Amino acid sequence: MTPAADLLDRADHYVRRTMVGSIATFGRAIQLAAAASLFGAIDMIRGRFPIRDFVTLTWFVITVTAPPTVLVSIPFGVIVSVQAGSLTQQVGATSISGAAGGLGVIQQGAPMVAALLLGGAAGAAVASDLGARVMREEVDALRTMGIDPISRLVAPRIAAMVVVAPLICFLTIIMGLSTGYVIAVAFQDVAPGSYVSSFASFASFTDIAIAVVKSILFAFVVAVVACQRGLETKHGAKAVADSVNAAVVIGVVAAFALNLVITQLTTMFFPQRIL
Repeated sequence: MTPAADLLDRADHYVRRTMVGSIATFGRAIQLAAAASLFGAIDMIRGRFPIRDFVTLTWFVITVTAPPTVLVSIPFGVIVSVQAGSLTQQVGATSISGAAGGLGVIQQGAPMVAALLLGGAAGAAVASDLGARVMREEVDALRTMGIDPISRLVAPRIAAMVVVAPLICFLTIIMGLSTGYVIAVAFQDVAPGSYVSSFASFASFTDIAIAVVKSILFAFVVAVVACQRGLETKHGAKAVADSVNAAVVIGVVAAFALNLVITQLTTMFFPQRIL
């Protein structure tokens, strides 16, 4: 076999192996999401859901995501306000700067900030915790005692991240809109009444509802990916670090891809209208 043919054969083998592995990983993620949702619902109905763990995890997710949310929302609001204000000033439409900046924060900024922070902070923590439990053989010990790790470990973590996601979304919206208003009024000579009226004319509760739904879906996807990578941690010195890295990257990329699909669907079925 010539070197060129050997290189092509290796490349073909790598592509096939990667595609098969990706499809298998996606299938396991779907199974984990379905099992966690089912077990969580059944445990809630039977009163066996680990409420104490859920509350502890929820508070932990809030503590690791709330400060970064504020720190990210302020510069994000400044950037959106400056870019939107510069564009509206060039075309002589400063009266709609509030709508341009506000809708950017609500429709795209808040859900994506929630996805990034949940994936980068909470998701990494969940993956490292579950990976460490696998390394210490705690997950195998739960199975030996007849306790399903999905019901005991995965379900409360997914529920905690899903509950916190709307809070992060609302916090981002409040901080982003407040910062945009201050920048527009104080530095871009936009009248306060004009800013508020233009925002009120274009924004609606539908936009906020869509943003909240998007943040919940992103949190669910990020949580499932983090739990899956944590439970599938292999033994070795770099195993936990590899699981955390994969959880953050895959979770954030999946959230961005899902955001693209949801944005296209909402644009088709909920077009922007002036109220």
